[in-house]
Order: sequence, then C-alpha cells, then structure tokens
Amino acid sequence: MKKLFMILLSITVLAACSSEEANKDDKSKKEESVDVDKKLFNVEVTLPASMFEGQNVEDIKAEAKENDIKEVTENEDGSITYKMSKSVHKEMMKEISSGIKETVEETKNSEDFVSISDIKYNDSFSEFTMVVDKEAYENSMDGFATMTLGMSGMLYQMYDGVSEDDYSVTIKMQDETTGEVFDEVVYPDALEEVEES
Repeated sequence: MKKLFMILLSITVLAACSSEEANKDDKSKKEESVDVDKKLFNVEVTLPASMFEGQNVEDIKAEAKENDIKEVTENEDGSITYKMSKSVHKEMMKEISSGIKETVEETKNSEDFVSISDIKYNDSFSEFTMVVDKEAYENSMDGFATMTLGMSGMLYQMYDGVSEDDYSVTIKMQDETTGEVFDEVVYPDALEEVEES
C-alpha cells in the first residue's frame, strides 16, 4: 500500500477531527464520524463526506484501486465506503502505526519541544507518557505536543474499529527526575474544552 495514500488520508482525518464542533447534535456527529465494519473476510471503512470536498469520485476510486482496495461506494449522504480485504486493512493499520511511531521520534528529537526527553506508548496508542524536564515543560509551550499525540491515537483507534463514543487517548506528563506523573490530558475531551473556552 502506498505510504503517500496513508499520509494524505491521515492528514485529512486529523483536519476533520480538529474542526469538529463540540456541540453538534447526534445526527451531524454521526455524519462526521469514521465507521469501520469488520466482517468475516473483509473490512468496510466509511469516511464522512467532509473529507472528500472538491474531490472527484472517479479519482478516489482509481487511487483506492492502486492501493488494493476492492470496492469504493459513494453513499447517498456523500460519504465514501471502502471495502478491503482483512490483509489490506492490516497493512493500512501497520502504515498508521509506523506513521505514529515516526511522529513520536520526531517530537522527542525536535528542537521545538526541548523539555521532552522521551515518549512511551501502548500498542493501541490509547496511552502516551511524555517524560519531561518538569520546570522546562511548565515554562514552555511543549504541551502542544499532546495534541499531535492525541490526534494520532484517535486516528489509529478510529481505523481499528473503535466506536466514536469509546475512543480515548490519555497523555501523561512524567517528571524525568522524580518519576512523578504531574499532569494528564485526555482526548477528545481536551478538544472540546478548547472549543468551549
């Protein structure tokens, strides 16, 4: 599967997630969600219409075919359903996982986030621990790194079939000197708090 396809897909999903309004009614919230249906021999992933604005359906189908996706259906509400084999879905999840691991390495080594010395995570990317110089962290803007990690974890869970009501990413801040966890951020709750403030 082409890495470029996954990167573009990831960027689109992250953009869709970050623009989601906190006070949407249930109907419009459902229209914006990613739906994954794991069947016996294949997996169906339905992406909301907002992710395909300005794109030609035939181009979407052609790109999907290049990436071994069996079938692409445009639904009445404008959403797109991709039908793929379990092996293609597994490969897609591997691509997303690799992308998140690269993001973690870049964040740890970035000159933009000097207080962060390490980032640990679990297999489902539902929990991250940022090991930091506490004083430097509290006197910097390094907390913005949590947004990238939170969105990445939510993306992974979405495509792995976790229900929109159930996916959650907890990011803990741990003092590298004492080992004390002194702060915690939970996504998507943190996005809703930002939008409300």
